[in-house]
This record gives sequence, C-alpha cells and structure tokens, in this order.
Amino acid sequence: MSRRAIGWAAGAAAAVLVAAGAVTYAVADSGSGAGSGAGSGDGRAAQRTPSADSADAGFARDMAVHHQQAVEKSYIVRDHTKDEDVRRLAYDIAQTQANQRGMLLGWLDLWGLPKVSADPPMTWMGMGGMVTAKDGSLMPGMATNTQMKKLATLNGKQAEIFYLQLMTNHHKGGIHMAEGCVAKCTVGVEKRLAQGMVDAQQSELQVMAGMLKERGAEPLS
Repeated sequence: MSRRAIGWAAGAAAAVLVAAGAVTYAVADSGSGAGSGAGSGDGRAAQRTPSADSADAGFARDMAVHHQQAVEKSYIVRDHTKDEDVRRLAYDIAQTQANQRGMLLGWLDLWGLPKVSADPPMTWMGMGGMVTAKDGSLMPGMATNTQMKKLATLNGKQAEIFYLQLMTNHHKGGIHMAEGCVAKCTVGVEKRLAQGMVDAQQSELQVMAGMLKERGAEPLS
C-alpha cells in the first residue's frame, strides 16, 4: 500500500476532525442557547437538547465505547510491528477516534445526560434485544477479549494481519452505527459528524483491504 493511499485516508480522517471541532463549538452554543432561549417563543431551543433515551444520546454513548477499543487495538499494534505503513495507519486511527470519543462524551456533558445507560447497547437503533455481548464484544465489529489478548501476543507480520482483520470488522460495525445515527439522530451537527465517520472509515476500509492483500491475507469471515 502506497504512502499516498494511506495519506489519503489520513486526510479524510483529518477532515472529519476539523468538521468535528466546529461541531463541538456548535453544540456548545446550542446548549447554552437552550438555557437562555425559553423566552424566544419558537420552542427551538428546547428541541436542541436530546433526551437520555434518544438516538443522539445512545449513539454518543455507544460510539464512545466502540471508539475506545479501536484506540486500544491501534496502540497495541504500534508496539508490536516496525512496519511504517501499519504504524502510520494505526496512529491516525487512534488519534482520530480518541478525539471523536472526547467530543461524543463532551456532548453528553453539554446535554446534561449520563454517559452510561441501563439499557443494552444499540437500543437506540432498535437492536437492544438482538445484540448479545459475547466475551467483551458489546457491539457490532468489536473484538472479543480473547481476540484482544491474542493481538497483544503477536509481533511483526502476524500482528499486522490480525490488527487489519480486527479493524476491518470494527470499521464495518462502526459504519453501521454511524449510518444509524444519520438516519435516526435529530441533532444536525451530530448527524453530520456521523456521516463524516462513514466517509472516512469507508476510505480506510479500502486502504486496509489493500494492505491485507499485500500480506497474502483476507478479512475475517
């Protein structure tokens, strides 16, 4: 995989972060407006703050957890390979998703909503009863505890392949969740961030497919 292709994916991820920075300020502004807009008479201020059981809050909570595992996987592989392309990709993913996770949790703070819920993950997508947590895999695409431990035992090409396989599944699950927010969330800036996640992760999926092919490997079934 050429550095140009990896740079293209990194550029897409960076664009998401730039947009997300604007998103954070916009949400902060709308949050402060909600407290002072009661006398506006148009009712729009109250609508800016989602409820605890909304898709907006559910996506923020669940994607924050989903992103955290991607960060953990990425830092593991950076310590277990010397391949510059994989290390660069892992660093880009870790930085992008750590920043996005911070913003998702920050929104919950701005909205005055809890960061955890008694409801099962994916309830906001109508999948709360269908997603069964198995060995630490709480949501679509997440690796199991066993897989995380295995990644930590591998080195070199084996670590690269397993990381790319796990991250491919992780991105597919993340895209599914982000598309759910695009369809169900009501806060415009959050919907736009979710669409940015879809676009950036789809480009990274193409990069990772090429990197797996270069290593004579395929995605996990």
